[in-house]
Amino acid sequence: MTAAKPNLWQRIGYAYGRRLPDSMRSWVANDLAGPGAIRRHMIRWAIPPLFVLAPFWLLPASLYVHTEMTVPLYAWALVINFALNKVWRRHRLAVHGLDPNLVDVINRQKNARMHEDYARRYGPRPEEAEWQNNSSPF
Repeated sequence: MTAAKPNLWQRIGYAYGRRLPDSMRSWVANDLAGPGAIRRHMIRWAIPPLFVLAPFWLLPASLYVHTEMTVPLYAWALVINFALNKVWRRHRLAVHGLDPNLVDVINRQKNARMHEDYARRYGPRPEEAEWQNNSSPF
């Protein structure tokens, strides 16, 4: 059975905060924690600042002044977006009733060999270190 996919209007609403039906949970999990999740997140959140900053380009000024007014703000929006992407994706997973730790699955898969090598050399990590097993800031 294939996972249900959202239509165009559902995708637009979902991209900016709406919750999708439970039948689309597997699609949401792949979108927020699968391959390319950070890229999709960055693209989605790079669009709204363009709409906010576009009217500045309608003011009569030189290219230098337009660039000076908008590029630093847009760059800052992208930096903040990148810095908070994991927090936002965790929140979106929780809103959809999924495990917020799914955002670390790809990282765990990439580093699995390194962790296995560590365990083979030095033994398993102690139980009290289990709380450090995810990247949650909370």
